[in-house]
Amino acid sequence: MHTVAVLAIDQVIPFDLATPIETFGRTLLPDGRPGYQVRICAERPEVDAGTFALRAPWGLDGLEDADTVIVPGVAAPGPLAPAVSGALRAAAAHGTRIASICTGAFPLAATGLLDGLRATTHWAAAEAFAAAYPEVELDPDVLYVDNGQILASAGAAAGLDLCLHLIRRDYGSAVAANAARLAVMPLEREGGQAQFIVHDHTLVPTPKGSATEPLLDWLRDNLHRPLTLTDIAEHAGLSSRTLIRRFREQTGTSPLQWLHRARIRRAQHLLETTGHGIERIGAQVGFGSPTAFRDRFKRTTGVSPQSYRRSFQ
Repeated sequence: MHTVAVLAIDQVIPFDLATPIETFGRTLLPDGRPGYQVRICAERPEVDAGTFALRAPWGLDGLEDADTVIVPGVAAPGPLAPAVSGALRAAAAHGTRIASICTGAFPLAATGLLDGLRATTHWAAAEAFAAAYPEVELDPDVLYVDNGQILASAGAAAGLDLCLHLIRRDYGSAVAANAARLAVMPLEREGGQAQFIVHDHTLVPTPKGSATEPLLDWLRDNLHRPLTLTDIAEHAGLSSRTLIRRFREQTGTSPLQWLHRARIRRAQHLLETTGHGIERIGAQVGFGSPTAFRDRFKRTTGVSPQSYRRSFQ
């Protein structure tokens, strides 16, 4: 069973701590077995969580044999205890996957494990993070960043996006979709989608997808069609330039890039849940040729459709 160790540091943000506990702890495999064992680890048994104190059943030794370590956000990032830094670095040296949520990027960066890598954090902490850790390539506009072994997510609900992404990596999109349903969370949000960034403190940010939701629904219903940018713009009643600008403002990506990712997500589901041939699935999700489908699938997922089916069907 895959073990997830959630690191609790003083001033840990309760929401960020609870997100991986609930998401991984409730993940079930198709045969009903739990997908993860979750443990809470800390340098000392009692952890100050701001409005309350919590007791961690595991010490830092709980990180040693974990498959994944999650570093939740902290309310007031400060110097990282040497013992905690050493435990995280030792886990990384053993090949453990390590991911931060929200301002958890600060303690993770303090270990040096993010140096030279791309990362993100809560948009409100981005300026302070960039000043404190110039060696890290900060991207404050995304929900999460996956560097392979080291990952980072933005604030609050983006931590849930990250957890679902990790479940998809471990067990495939069908298991991740079930976990998303339990969390009443869409699985379709992508790591490249923009955070809600308040550029003007007098404005209230519009919830993501409010302007583009009907268009996104239409795109999902028409993945099988050979849609062009002109087709999408005509349906939206906009010029191509206006569509691209508004779409990027809402989703952080272009209409065609979003469409390609949605097609691959649909293809993953079909590969896992049906016996349809690769050519048929490619056509079902709108690719004009099997070669184009295979190329796009491998670029997006890192493996061929056949390899993906062998791993997750």
